[in-house]
Amino acid sequence: MKLLLDTCVFLWLITGERRLPARVSSGLANGELWLSAASVWEMAVKYAKGTLRLPVPPDRLISAARVRYSISTLPIDEESALHIVKLPDLHADPFDRMLVSQAIVHGLTIVTPDSLVTQYPARTMW
Repeated sequence: MKLLLDTCVFLWLITGERRLPARVSSGLANGELWLSAASVWEMAVKYAKGTLRLPVPPDRLISAARVRYSISTLPIDEESALHIVKLPDLHADPFDRMLVSQAIVHGLTIVTPDSLVTQYPARTMW
């Protein structure tokens, strides 16, 4: 299964800050993991603003996590960006809307606890 990690799930996975449900942990252990450039952008913005505290700068943290957990990069592509206009206006967060769009366009399942994301026509796991 191809799994697109929500930003918070990625952070919880690598920091251990929050325990993931057994179903999610199993999926992450057996799935093909993807992290969107939108999530990387979100973390970089929040880290620069001081609203996201990390043990090391995001470039080092993300790079190490990609290797440790075999996480692939999902670039922001034009098709996904344009697909956003087809989404219902359920979520105000542009990063989450991009993840939904990318999941739909690329046939991925979003791993997220966000109840708003589950209302979109994208596959989700939690």
